[in-house]
This record gives sequence, structure tokens and C-alpha cells, in this order.
Amino acid sequence: MNLSDQLISWYQVHKRDLPWRNISDPYRIWISEIILQQTRVNQGLDYYLRFVERFPDVETLAAAEEDEVLKYWQGLGYYSRARNLHHAARQIMQDFGGVFPTTYSEVMQLKGVGAYTAAAVCSFAFNLPYAVVDGNVYRVLSRLFAIETSIDSHSGKKEFDTLAQQLMENSVPSLHNQAIMEFGALQCVPVSPDCSVCPLRVYCKAYEMKMVERLPVKSKKTPIKQRFFNYLVINYNHHIFLQKRTADDIWKNLYEFPLIETDHLLQVQELLENEFFCQLFQGLEQVKIINISKPVHHLLTHRRISAQFITLQIAEKNEALNQFIEIPNVEIGDYAVSRLVEMYLKKEI
Repeated sequence: MNLSDQLISWYQVHKRDLPWRNISDPYRIWISEIILQQTRVNQGLDYYLRFVERFPDVETLAAAEEDEVLKYWQGLGYYSRARNLHHAARQIMQDFGGVFPTTYSEVMQLKGVGAYTAAAVCSFAFNLPYAVVDGNVYRVLSRLFAIETSIDSHSGKKEFDTLAQQLMENSVPSLHNQAIMEFGALQCVPVSPDCSVCPLRVYCKAYEMKMVERLPVKSKKTPIKQRFFNYLVINYNHHIFLQKRTADDIWKNLYEFPLIETDHLLQVQELLENEFFCQLFQGLEQVKIINISKPVHHLLTHRRISAQFITLQIAEKNEALNQFIEIPNVEIGDYAVSRLVEMYLKKEI
């Protein structure tokens, strides 16, 4: 029995029962793969079920407004995934007559789809012979063959792609790909894998050489940038003010409270002297600071956000506030917001 057969045999016994398995619908497989790109299965499952219930097919997703798509994505993070899904659904309607493309090259044309996602969709939905290479696969292959080439180098990616394709040859693409990914997720885990029960131990060079914990090798470390957000929660006549993040930055197209970004969290006196704050409330006689939340630290992939929420009460409006969206307090739940703002609204901050 070769390696692929061993993986498939293990998979058929140990695989998790997940709703995107044992189906051939490329749309639902695509949705699941995009959700799981940066999200653990136990977190992504509920999001997947809600998402496909509301958007059961390409046509429904394409016809939706982006704000609603983002609302259903709220809390998953990496919101460019949702924006790309929405854009790609409209691509499918426009360029493919509403029918999900069936070839690798066509799937690769979709917004937000790279080699991994295209291989996953094409192999799972159409049983096409394209090997998937994700974090789990990198780990399994690097340990099986004791490969010390960095997985985030150009040469490393090429080496692992070639090896993954070779390993899949003469096998069933859909089963093989799901098996090796599941093996990495459940058996060949990142830290302290139980090699004593591993069915591939006899093949594993890293186990033989006592270097399991050292693999895979990753060389690049992107520095984490610190940012400071001072949110203004402005209450006016049972209404509140929001703005939409439209810049090419984190949380693009999500809603938030008016924001003062600084190089540190502002104290009260600093806030009162801040140029934006003064311009925003110019001419208003009563601007009361009701509360300043405790600082909260929110970690993204390459960003560390330190934030505070400053609750204010005003009795009248001025022209400067017209730059924001004014909504009744009770409607704020209708708007897609970041996890940070969501935590505040749930009183977790």
C-alpha cells in the first residue's frame, strides 16, 4: 500500500462529518474553502451554515448588497475574503452565465481564488487531478520527507507543489486531497503530534531523524505594527453616528464609530485639545464626556490595535457631524462592524 492509499485508509476511518464533504456542489465547496482559509473548522462551521442558508447559490450571493454579505461575515475577520466572494459571484453571473466554472484555469480567474482554492474546488467538486497545498499539507510533507526548505520561500513553494502533485498521482484526487489535509489537521498537528499512533510513522524521515518539532521551516516574520484607536461614541437624541471604512486598510467597508487615530491612547485633556475633536464639535455648547472605556488590545495578523471607546452626549448637532451616518441607537446591529466594535457593543469592553 503506497502513501496515498495509507492516507485515504486513515481518512475513511477518522474523518470528521462536515457539511461540505460528500457533496459535489462547487459553489458550497468554494464557500467552505474561503471561510476555512484563515479560520478553524470549529469556528467556521456555524458561519458556513448561516452563510449558505442566506446565500444558497451564486445568483443569490451576486444579487445581495455588499453590506449584507459583510454582516453575515462579521466576526470571521479577513474581510477581503467576503468582498472577493461577492465580486466573484458577480463574475460568475456575468462571465459564466451563472454556472460555476468547471476548469482549473477558469476557477483561477475568480476574484480571490489562488492555486490552493482552485485545486481544492476542482478536485473536490470535479475530481480533477490538482494537488492542494495548504498549511496542513506543508507540515505533513515536510515531516514525511524531512524537508528543511522554508515553506514561505519561492523555491520551497515550488518544491512542495511538485512533491504534492507527485504524491497524488495514480490516486483519487478528491479523496487524496481531503485525506492529507485532514491528516495534518487531526494527526500530524503543529505541536506535540502523537507519533506513536501515526500510521505513516514507518515512512516518516523526520520521526526517524528526531526532528518532527522543527518542521516545517518558515523564515519570514512580518513585523507587527502598533496602532491606537480612539473611538467617539456620540449620543444625540437616541441616535448614534457611524462611518464606513473605505480606505484600502483593515476592515475595509465595515462600519465604526468616528475615529481619532493617534500614536497613543488619548487622555481627557489631550482629547479636548485634539484638532479633529475640536473641529468636530465646534460651536456646540454642551459636549459631555460620559465615559471612557478601559483600553482594549486587539491582535490582527500584522497589526496590534490598542483602542478605547469614549462615550459622549450632545444636545444639538452641527454641520461637521453631517459627514457621518446618523442612525437610531437600536439599529446599530444592522451594520457590519469589526470584532473590536462588536465586543464593545456586546459590553465585553
